[in-house]
Amino acid sequence: MTIDEIIEAALREDIGDGDHTSNACIPADAKGSAQLLVKESGVVAGVELAHRIFHHVDATLKVDVRIVDGSPIAVGDVILTVEGSSRSILKAERLVLNFMQRMSGIATHAQRLVRLTDGTNTRLLDTRKTTPLLRELEKLAVKLGGGQNHRFGLYDMVMIKDNHIDMAGGLAQALHRVKGHLATIGKDLRVEVEVRDFDELEEALRVGGFHRIMLDNFTPEKLKLAVETIAGRYETESSGGITESNLREHALTGVDFISVGALTHHIRSLDMSLKAVHHSP
Repeated sequence: MTIDEIIEAALREDIGDGDHTSNACIPADAKGSAQLLVKESGVVAGVELAHRIFHHVDATLKVDVRIVDGSPIAVGDVILTVEGSSRSILKAERLVLNFMQRMSGIATHAQRLVRLTDGTNTRLLDTRKTTPLLRELEKLAVKLGGGQNHRFGLYDMVMIKDNHIDMAGGLAQALHRVKGHLATIGKDLRVEVEVRDFDELEEALRVGGFHRIMLDNFTPEKLKLAVETIAGRYETESSGGITESNLREHALTGVDFISVGALTHHIRSLDMSLKAVHHSP
């Protein structure tokens, strides 16, 4: 689903057969303006999307962007102003806020976690734990906060996780089948394998044929030993049980990547509001 299709479906869900409140209260030819105000400090995300929503609702609306995506914002800042049909502004209001508050919350959280990796070479990754059909927007918010995107879906990378290993009958079997499958379909995809302990790590290193090892639920102490064992052979990624309180410990082990599902599935939206501007007569 494209972003324009998401906007169209979301507006259809909200408006239905008409915005009867605005249609009743506001004359059809009424003009107005509004400001998008920041009520909580953080990182803004979704500004370009908001612009698209306003113009999708009404191409004649004039949007003046004051603060661009990825910028720091503070309480009282005006992100953008919009002028034109009052009814059109009110139709777009809630969808703009819903997306921008959610995306800005993700970007703000991502930046906070990225800062915990300062002074290391570790990069912060998101996961596929996203809201269905909104993955593109949520992953964009992670990038705007300074994080990096992991694979987008099941199709653009091979990730052999615990369930694949167990259902395939073992790690070696899963790796051999992946190699055969990729050769059969003629695709050159990056391959990542998850290991849960040092026995699986040794097996993975013995079999080979992948690009990155995900070390799942390793303590920082065990992670450091694993990273030293793998050094120079494969990229390393730490995942599972990583929180704001222990992320830096993981980063200090020298691991290449840390993936945090909470970036996109444990979301706290950033507070904003769209307020009408009252002009003196």
